[in-house]
Order: sequence, then C-alpha cells, then structure tokens
Amino acid sequence: MSDNDDRGVMLSFLAGIGMGAIVGAAAALLLTPKSGPETREDLKKVAQDLSKSTEEFRKRTTEMLDTAKTKVQQAYEAGREAVQKRRGGGEASEPAPEA
Repeated sequence: MSDNDDRGVMLSFLAGIGMGAIVGAAAALLLTPKSGPETREDLKKVAQDLSKSTEEFRKRTTEMLDTAKTKVQQAYEAGREAVQKRRGGGEASEPAPEA
C-alpha cells in the first residue's frame, strides 16, 4: 500500500508544480506590456495548455484509482477465502461486493 501512497504523493507534487507553472505563466502574460490581441492570444494558449494538463492528470488519476480498486478487490477476496478456510468452510457463500 505504501507504493500507492508514494505514487499519490508524487502525482500531487507534480500536479502542484504544473499548476504553479501555469499560474506563473498566466501572471507573466497579464503583467507583460503587450497589446490586447497579443495578450488574448497568449492567454488562449495558456488555457489550452491547462486543459491538456488537466486531462492528462485526470487520465493518470483514473488509472491509479482503477489499479487500487483492483488490488483492494483482490485483497478482499484473498482475505475472505482465508477466513472461510480457517473456519473450515469450503466455498464462500457471499459474493464480493461490487465497487
């Protein structure tokens, strides 16, 4: 489980760096003396980059959650089977809950 915790911390850290870079870029664009159309074009590019970064972050987070869900389900099944064996029962009578 600590491997997943480490990934979560690293992913959060990288997301923070990415968001900080985007906010910094947007601030720099707003404070730079450019004409209105140039500034709007630059802001449009920053918004597109933010959208791409957010989508990439969402995909990675979804993958990590799916992996964690699978591992939890497997651990649940293994634990349930171990309890059944210890009690002397054969097959478990209850199906695993769907998450």
